[in-house]
Amino acid sequence: MGIRRVYDASADGDGVRILVDRLWPRGLTKEKAAVDLWLPEVAPSNALRKRFGHKTERWNEFRQAYREELTRNAAAVDELRSMAEYGPITLLYAAKDTAQNNAVVLREFLTERRKTPSDR
Repeated sequence: MGIRRVYDASADGDGVRILVDRLWPRGLTKEKAAVDLWLPEVAPSNALRKRFGHKTERWNEFRQAYREELTRNAAAVDELRSMAEYGPITLLYAAKDTAQNNAVVLREFLTERRKTPSDR
């Protein structure tokens, strides 16, 4: 499962490209974004997104709060998990910070909670 900035060019190995932001990226057409699916419901809530504001000093708080939101958002998380079982997916985000953004947390969350054969 990869992550990529939505403004970057797509790559052959991206698989299904899924935008995981609540808002559509500024100045980007749907064609240029090459997004296969937009799942705003898996993105951080508007309140959390605004509180974080991409401030480095708020990263740990954001990360923990977003993980709590994901835990309560089982349907959207399960949809992504199911898609990842069938082939490669790439989580797309618009933030400039490549290390501290919602897609990083989401990939981490999904990877930790991959279904084992006994869960299926």
